[in-house]
Amino acid sequence: MTKRISLLFAFLATGLLWPGCKAVDKLTHFDMDYDESMVISSLIGVNLPFNLWTPAITTNSESTFEVNETRKDLVEKIVLKKLELTLTSPANGDFSFLKSAIIYLSADGLPEVEIAKITDIPSDIGNFISFETYSTDLKDYIKKDNISLRMNTTTDELILSDQQVSVHAVFFVDAKILGI
Repeated sequence: MTKRISLLFAFLATGLLWPGCKAVDKLTHFDMDYDESMVISSLIGVNLPFNLWTPAITTNSESTFEVNETRKDLVEKIVLKKLELTLTSPANGDFSFLKSAIIYLSADGLPEVEIAKITDIPSDIGNFISFETYSTDLKDYIKKDNISLRMNTTTDELILSDQQVSVHAVFFVDAKILGI
């Protein structure tokens, strides 16, 4: 009988503590947003792949971790959650000239890694693209001081004017909170 009571107590205790663990776990999750811009130059050939690079993006990871009550060595995982491009200029421009695009992430001392892609871009895409992202752990990259993005694209029309593109990336961070 005491064995049954002990098992029942253990089961109830686990059930009562489980929601608390989830609440603490949520405190260790946060997003890091990055915004950058790039220019797609005019007169790029049709059906030819070309590359675009963002300037070095300062991660400010240490200060972001500190605000979220953690630090680099307590980060368990960082995953790209969202990557979006918005064509900001010309005003009437759209991404219909793109056929496909792949985004790569790089940082000092680490190999370049593919992080997002979009294929078969429809001609009526407009001035906004949302990429398919991967669940690759990118913590070693985001913990660096600077990162860079490279976009490898193929066009299906001639580009007659420079295209100003805004890049928005959101990284999901899972870390341990200091003292827990």
